[in-house]
Amino acid sequence: MNSLVKKIVIVGGGTAGWLTAGILAAEYKNKSALDIQITLVESPDINPIGVGEGTWPSMRATLRKIGISEADLVTQCAASFKQGSKFVGWKTGLEGDVYHHPFTIPNGYLECNLVAAWQTQFSDLPFADVVSVQNYVSESGCSPKQFTTPEYAGAVNYGYHLDAGKFGELLQKHCTAQLGVKHILDHVTHVISAPNGDIAAINTKEVGAIEGDLFIDCTGFACLLLGQHFGISFVDKKNFSLNDSALAAQVPYPEEISPIASSTIATAQSAGWTWDIGLSSRRGVGYVYSSTHISDDHAERELRAHIAKSVGVDAAEKVSTRKLAIRAGHREQFWYKNCVAIGMAAGFIEPLEASALALVELSANMIRDEFPLTSATMPLVAKRFNSVFQYRWERIVEFLKLHYVLTERRDTEYWRDMSSPDAIPEQLQQQLLLWAQRPPYINDLIQVEETFPSASYQYVLYGMGFKSNVNGVIRASDNVNLGLEKIKDNFERSRKYANLLPSNRELIVHIFKYGMQKI
Repeated sequence: MNSLVKKIVIVGGGTAGWLTAGILAAEYKNKSALDIQITLVESPDINPIGVGEGTWPSMRATLRKIGISEADLVTQCAASFKQGSKFVGWKTGLEGDVYHHPFTIPNGYLECNLVAAWQTQFSDLPFADVVSVQNYVSESGCSPKQFTTPEYAGAVNYGYHLDAGKFGELLQKHCTAQLGVKHILDHVTHVISAPNGDIAAINTKEVGAIEGDLFIDCTGFACLLLGQHFGISFVDKKNFSLNDSALAAQVPYPEEISPIASSTIATAQSAGWTWDIGLSSRRGVGYVYSSTHISDDHAERELRAHIAKSVGVDAAEKVSTRKLAIRAGHREQFWYKNCVAIGMAAGFIEPLEASALALVELSANMIRDEFPLTSATMPLVAKRFNSVFQYRWERIVEFLKLHYVLTERRDTEYWRDMSSPDAIPEQLQQQLLLWAQRPPYINDLIQVEETFPSASYQYVLYGMGFKSNVNGVIRASDNVNLGLEKIKDNFERSRKYANLLPSNRELIVHIFKYGMQKI
């Protein structure tokens, strides 16, 4: 029987559930010919994990399409402006060991070989500092936009740091009040199967059976539908990512006017790394680590010692911590029959580079763009979805591993194990051999919408001191002279931007007082 797909049931709230609901509802609201109904069911007792409070620049386009004001995001979610990631101590662990992965791609990236130009005249300077203005802007404490810049526009590319719990609340209010999403707070008791093996309905404690044509599993690590009901197996990636634990803390600013960092600061520790995310109201600080290499108690002492460097020992001791478990891996399939998993139900590696929310966006966008209008087309869409996201998860595993494999640190067993050749995915090993002869470029990655573009690989590779023999073969397409012009233009624009752009704190105070200009 070929039936229309009209009822979407999202099981699980939090950021993944409500972001998915918003993306789909914004697309199909008031489309009477389709008459698609979206219901979100979540337990009243489960709080969102909220490990990641960082987003990619893609979130700007997502929120614009959903219809959420950027000013509301800033004022209601304690949001600040994120311009990339800053890595401290990952290469050698010595003083001055710092590199950046900015959100803005290198100036002239598609026109010339900037690596060759950098190595020709500026190899004594960090790669990202030379090819992008963003490092200078970010390290100067500047925001990505002026007071008069309209919502979602900027002088440089940017995403957000935000309070994940408040973000979920904002999405919930908007989806229910403006986009027609039906919200049910209830406990799922069991799944009701259709004769063909699909999910016919979920049964809840108070409301009873809730029928649907497409079910989206946003139940986090529990993976109630795809994992528990359908038995889709979990593909463990622990051999590539040893980090299985995290301690999270909320650290107050010393003063209301304290500066707000423009980057997520990832600092290498003895058995993992700490994140430091500056919101407008507080900092989110945590330690991602391997329990094989350090005990929970020792990890907490190391985290508090790290926090004490910025706020003092007494303040660091008063901070409460929350323990989180990490299971690195993903489902063998992401869409099975009439059920698709999004968010942590689909998988998770670690919070490095904040890929979790970006994957939610990508997943919901693909469902939106290739929505199966009938049950007959659903297997075809599911097959395409699984193929695309299998590819994306492989690339994410490789890109995150890239941050570890080039380290020169041998001071602890953790760093020795994380950089072991046996722990490097095969394709990444092959790519590193190629990149020793020439830089990464767009044809290394075949998807139109890559999770991490080739420019990101360059930032990490050369930030970690990787060498490419770019002078081995001189090609006309390298266009080194143009590259040198682009680099000089970067230096001029960096000084200009730093003089024109307000600080993050100044911009956020302005937004709270006056709002933002609409596009």
